[in-house]
Amino acid sequence: MKTYLKYFITTFYIAAIITSCSKKKEVSDLRLWYNEPAAKWTEALPIGNGRLGAMVFGTPGVERLQLNEETVWAGQPNSNSYPEALQHLPQVRKLLFEKKWKEAQDFVDAKMFPRNDLGFNQGMPYQPVGDIELTFPGHENPEKYCRELDLSTAITTTRYTVDGVEYTREAFASAVAQVIVMRITASQKGKLSFTAKLTSPHSKCMFGSSGGASGNAVQWADLLLNGTAGDFENLEGKVKFTALTKVVADVTKDVISGNTHSDDKSASADFADINAVTVYISMASNFTDYNTLSTDEYVKAANFLQSAVNKNYEELKKEHIADYQRYFNRVKLDLGVTDSIKKPTDERILEFAKANDPQLAALYFQFGRYLLISSSRPGTQPANLQGVWNDLMTPPWDSKYTSNINLEMNYWPAEVTNLPELHEPLIELIKDVSVTGARTAREMYGTRGWVMHHNTDIWRITGPVDYAQPGMWPVSEAWLSQHLWERYLYSGDRDYLKEVYPLMRGAAEFLLDFMIPEPEHGWLVVAPSNSPENSFDKQQGTTNTYGVTMDVQLAFELFGNVISAAQTLGIDNAFADTLRQAVAKLPPMHIGKHGQLQEWLFDWDDPNDHHRHVSHLYGVFPSNLISPTRTPELFDAARRSLNYRGDPATGWSMGWKVCLWARFRDGNRAYKLITDQIRLCDSPKTNYKGGGTYANLFDACPPYQIDGNFGCTAGIAEMLMQSHDGAVHLLPAIPDVWNKGSVNGLRTRGGFVIEELTWENGVVKTLKIKSTLGGNLRLRSAEELTNADGSALAKATGDNPNPFFATPAVPQPVISPEAKLTAPNVKPVHEYDIPTEVGGIYSFR
Repeated sequence: MKTYLKYFITTFYIAAIITSCSKKKEVSDLRLWYNEPAAKWTEALPIGNGRLGAMVFGTPGVERLQLNEETVWAGQPNSNSYPEALQHLPQVRKLLFEKKWKEAQDFVDAKMFPRNDLGFNQGMPYQPVGDIELTFPGHENPEKYCRELDLSTAITTTRYTVDGVEYTREAFASAVAQVIVMRITASQKGKLSFTAKLTSPHSKCMFGSSGGASGNAVQWADLLLNGTAGDFENLEGKVKFTALTKVVADVTKDVISGNTHSDDKSASADFADINAVTVYISMASNFTDYNTLSTDEYVKAANFLQSAVNKNYEELKKEHIADYQRYFNRVKLDLGVTDSIKKPTDERILEFAKANDPQLAALYFQFGRYLLISSSRPGTQPANLQGVWNDLMTPPWDSKYTSNINLEMNYWPAEVTNLPELHEPLIELIKDVSVTGARTAREMYGTRGWVMHHNTDIWRITGPVDYAQPGMWPVSEAWLSQHLWERYLYSGDRDYLKEVYPLMRGAAEFLLDFMIPEPEHGWLVVAPSNSPENSFDKQQGTTNTYGVTMDVQLAFELFGNVISAAQTLGIDNAFADTLRQAVAKLPPMHIGKHGQLQEWLFDWDDPNDHHRHVSHLYGVFPSNLISPTRTPELFDAARRSLNYRGDPATGWSMGWKVCLWARFRDGNRAYKLITDQIRLCDSPKTNYKGGGTYANLFDACPPYQIDGNFGCTAGIAEMLMQSHDGAVHLLPAIPDVWNKGSVNGLRTRGGFVIEELTWENGVVKTLKIKSTLGGNLRLRSAEELTNADGSALAKATGDNPNPFFATPAVPQPVISPEAKLTAPNVKPVHEYDIPTEVGGIYSFR
């Protein structure tokens, strides 16, 4: 790393680099490109296959690939359930119902938390494997430099010229071969010489290397790293991992130098006079599942490596592209292209708010899909707080699975942007935590079902972490269960629903047992809890209370979804009746004196509170409890709350706000949030350090969190099409700047696919929809629609008979006499009903 920085901070790049990126004959709309190497990690380009990740820096003199394997976490299998909490639950509730808020919160900290000093931990950190450094002597002063990431192929390319020789590096992470591959070529024979070095930040490591000339054209050199992940917070690290690097080189003579060296800090090998070289990197750990560490990490890594090197580079590349594109090519988005595309990506980010660059928004949308494909595949771990990319031994928030917004946000694009298979890792995590969470529910709270607080990790902990202010939030199980139900609404797969129904039921059982009548109205409330991370008493930092709005929304939604699932499957009638009785006892939502949707049961909201979390707006998005037609008062109050919160915030918060303004059908405001989010930060080109976007398009909380990328991608999809409120709504929040465009491939609830949607002047021009499940298709549009042949469509009346579009009957809110409400004031719409058959394609204009 020091060598790399030494090369970068010299001034030659400013004077010597002449970009060749913008001069390419074919300029792809789907490229991130730059005319200088990455100066820091958040400028490097990410590649991944779900299990493995690498950050590619593209430095001519010293290339760096920072490496991750998804199961390299500190610690070992463990539980942070804290049985001592159960005996203290009545006392904390007594304090809460006496409105002794701070005393209750302090009591939770003292008596109900699995603290480190009691031998527990607050979750384990995700950790890197190490780095591959490739040092190229004499490449310190390149010309015609360019590096790029092509989203259409998931391949990074670095290209430059030294002394008339063009050098090219291509890198990708193959999900088929399960290795990371880099191909390095020179335009003239024998001009490629370099040293490969493997390092790691871990203290428990052993390095090895071997090399030598073999035959007439192939040079083999193996670099080996065996390591053990770190100890952390009372837990010894027991994840063992292996990284293997094999270099296969084309040579110009029978015998070339192949010097190797290893010590306790690195392994290295030298190569000289090569025409082209392929670098294969394989990594694996002993992780089997959250309870078991029995996999042979070396054998697993070696098997992947051996299989990969048996194929030539072009074969690996071809199968990689085919595998990747079967996901990526499902959705296309065209918002128009301007001359801004000729500028490097970091300059486009810097200028985005003031420039006419609609294609950057489309690129950002597709980058979110790229990241999900690269960090979440069937059979892998879910994307964590940083996806699969991390260079720190103790990353921010340990790069865990934070489940009071961030984990869920990671998967908002999965269904709507046509990547449903990539939802599977989250579904599998939910299955795991339903098991570990059953123990926590039983031991800590004496309930049935399962519970999860606001964080988990690879060991699937479900007890509270950190401290009471953010950590006493026992309702993650409800939010996670929404993903179980939503996946069914998109797929219509009854076998899947039958499989996950026990998980949904278990979450509902926990809330049924844990909720308790509050003293004033007898409403069932979650106590203790908090509105995620926001204090109603800023001076004392008090969050713990009961009956917060988000908890009410989550319980109402979960109970309703379980009732619907039971009806669909024809089971559990008695339990469904129990849930109906509980729903009737939940508090209604409240509209406070400022005309706002109250965040808490009590009217504590401050219009000047600009907190990053907007948890009380869960009912707007991702839920569908609040609607301009079904709940107009709540719609206006929620919109007012979002106005009070303001626009600039952490990156992920702005991504959520894009989704919310799209649901409020305000395309221009949603687009304004996109310009806030796509704001260059932490760059020499700007002094801005707040929430926004790094030069490599990673979301800046700051620091880096991947959820903001996914949130904004989902928000852009919501601007183009919505299906949560009883119909497929076309262009519900199209901004003025996206005057003309097209989108193909978005999915809707009920199994419909938008095969083609084009618009001009913000008005639908052509529409083609495929029905995968059959049933009624209700279209909603601000403009009148006809069949493609010009014949009239049947006007919709009443509720949509398609059960996948059922909407909840939300109780009337309690409204403060001081509140001044206005009408929702959204565009009037036309609605049509079209009967469809499985496999049918229907065209409109």
